[in-house]
This record gives sequence, structure tokens and C-alpha cells, in this order.
Amino acid sequence: MLPAALLAVLLCPTEALARDYGQRGTVFPVIERDLLEQIHSRLTQMERSGETARLNEDLKRRTIARVGRPDPVAGIVRASEARRWHFDPTITLAADIRGAKGELIHAAGTRVNPLDSVGLRADLLFLDGDDPDQLSWALKQDANAKLILVKGAPLELMKARQRRFYFDQGGKLTERFGIRSVPARVRQQGRLLEVSEIALPPKRRAAQ
Repeated sequence: MLPAALLAVLLCPTEALARDYGQRGTVFPVIERDLLEQIHSRLTQMERSGETARLNEDLKRRTIARVGRPDPVAGIVRASEARRWHFDPTITLAADIRGAKGELIHAAGTRVNPLDSVGLRADLLFLDGDDPDQLSWALKQDANAKLILVKGAPLELMKARQRRFYFDQGGKLTERFGIRSVPARVRQQGRLLEVSEIALPPKRRAAQ
């Protein structure tokens, strides 16, 4: 059987359980404007004043400028001496590689060299597109070579030279291969890649 006190509480009407504890502390009305309302008001003001249009135009201009001339790869200089080394692209798989039907192609832990499956079809030439000497050197190499800028305006050069130019965005490739100066060439040699930094003749000083 339930204790008498608990039974009394359960049988007591809800109203009898309510208590009025009165006002505790000072209560203030909410005077802050709704956040969404503030944002909407601000956007409306910007639209009316033309500020939104100016910001959009500025963003468009900066985007076009960034595409036309990406940020140069930091730390890359013109080669002052020749340097050559080999790069092994072999990787160790962290997980199983399976085919479309789930068949195991390579197990985790397997060392795989991509060059065993897909060879480097053309040399990779890294250069400073603002340096006439490097540009002239690169254009004299194999016509199938991929021209990769670390500085310069790729779209402008493509239009002027009728060649496709790429850009090493963020320096991912030069960092991967350990390239510190340009022009540089990456070519395949068997199961390795040969990386060369080429020292061109010093720039000629303008006659005084």
C-alpha cells in the first residue's frame, strides 16, 4: 500500500498543489531588437544606398584579378645553380583499394608506385611567367611539355603564346617535388621521377 502522505498528494486536486510565490527580483521588458530584424534592416539599407552593388562589383573585380594573376608561390626564386635529384612517387596504402564489384585490388599496407600503371606522358616545366628568359627557355622545350607557372598571368600568356599554361596553386606541386628554384623540369626515368633545377645564363643588364 502507498504511504498515506503520498496517497493524499495523488488524490489532491491540481489547483490545490499550485503555489503563488509572488515576484522575486525586478523584471524588465525586452527592449533589444530581434537579430533577424536587424540583419534584414541593415541589408535593406545597403541595397537602397547602393553599398551592396559596390561590394558585389568589388568582389567581381578581385575574383577576376585573382584568376588572371594568382598569388605567386612563396619562396621560389630564379635558379642560380643546377641541381638534380630523383623523386620516388611510391606510396603505402592506408586502406584497401577495391574495384566496382568489391574485388580487392590492393590491400592496405601495400606499397604502390603510380608509374607502374600510368606513366608521365610529358615533362613538367615549372617557371616564372614574368621572367622573359625562363619563358623563352620553356617555349623551346618539347612542345608537349606542360608549362606550370609559379608566378605570372596564365590566361594572358595563353592568349599571347597560343599554349596552355597551368599554375601551381598554393605551391602544392613544387612542395611535393622539393623544388626551390626555377626553371625546373620533372621527367620520368623508369619507376622514378627526375627533378632538375636549371640555371639559365645571368640576366643581361641594360646598357647605360
